[in-house]
Amino acid sequence: MSILHLIVILAAMGVILYLINAYVPMDAKIKKITNVVVVIAVIVWLLYQFGVLPMSSSITVPQVK
Repeated sequence: MSILHLIVILAAMGVILYLINAYVPMDAKIKKITNVVVVIAVIVWLLYQFGVLPMSSSITVPQVK
């Protein structure tokens, strides 16, 4: 993934988070929790993209049939 794609995705996430904060009526505590969760998710995603956290295949997800 190129640096341009990363910048576009980060900008889009920022706009989405801004729109949620500005236009979705929520309690301030819930907005703070939402912001923290989104920021942590973006940081973890960036760490995977830059190879700091390896994409491990040892984590298995059970398949529901």
